[in-house]
Amino acid sequence: MDEALLWHPVAALEELGAAPLAVRLLERALVLWRDASGALHAWTDRCPHRGTRLSMGRVTDGRLECAYHGWQFDADGQCIAIPALPDFTPPPTHKACAYPVRTAFGLAWVRLQESDQAVPAIDAVPERQVICGPFEVATSAPRVVENFLDTAHFGFVHEGWLGDRGHTGVPHYEVALGPGGAPSVPHYRAWQPKGAATAAGGAWVDYRYEVLGPYCAVLIKQADVSAAAKPAPREAYALWVCPVAPEECRVWFTQFTSDTSTPDETLRAFQTAIFTQDRPIIESQRPRRLPLGAGAELHCAADRMSVAYRRYLSQRGIEFGVC
Repeated sequence: MDEALLWHPVAALEELGAAPLAVRLLERALVLWRDASGALHAWTDRCPHRGTRLSMGRVTDGRLECAYHGWQFDADGQCIAIPALPDFTPPPTHKACAYPVRTAFGLAWVRLQESDQAVPAIDAVPERQVICGPFEVATSAPRVVENFLDTAHFGFVHEGWLGDRGHTGVPHYEVALGPGGAPSVPHYRAWQPKGAATAAGGAWVDYRYEVLGPYCAVLIKQADVSAAAKPAPREAYALWVCPVAPEECRVWFTQFTSDTSTPDETLRAFQTAIFTQDRPIIESQRPRRLPLGAGAELHCAADRMSVAYRRYLSQRGIEFGVC
């Protein structure tokens, strides 16, 4: 599969202001901007006149204006004004290159080629959403996703948080296949000293993992605190990875929670702390691109979800960020 056919997250909506925003996707430079109606647009970040980055320009009267010669483009990408030739009507060929754009989960999503692929969907998660990120990560998008799906590192990388050295064993778990062969783990149980921002102590936590696409996944978790006076909130964490380059990516998390009282900043601080522990590990992995070939890396029974994810990427024909 050509990765350009997929929808990819490129920016959090809160990053978008009045000025054009430069982003990168699959080694392409893009510009995001909103017109006078608030509609979002995603174009190649290049003026068709002399190749200047359109993200260096400004939005004026609902048009994107190039910083070099002031050419103005309307919401459809058509050049409608050339200041050097005020009486000239630009022909249809004077047009910026536009891409489909959507919004979901607090993010802007772009697709570089037309296809029947849909923006990833998540069912049955709490209504409250908190965005964490972006994180600029010096490794491939698949390396980040595989780490998210891995549970054997909890007691080492996240000691005192998601695991401890007294509970490093990975119990047997089943891997199921969903639409398009996307793997999931219907149930996984782990002991966690501090499994959430509001956790008051250790608890057994029930997990469910789902791969939503080649570069995104979600885990849904519920702590078992039946003996506690206050029920633990139901939570889900979605991982969204933008493949910027084969060995470079941009990462966000959307936390869904039934907790209505904890401030957003507290929830973000917890997720940031967890990913700050992960980041140096995954950036140290070599090769940075995820190896899909047989025998490229060793596996054990605790890695069955990782193996299923790699098989899924191979079956989908994914080539960006793998080797």
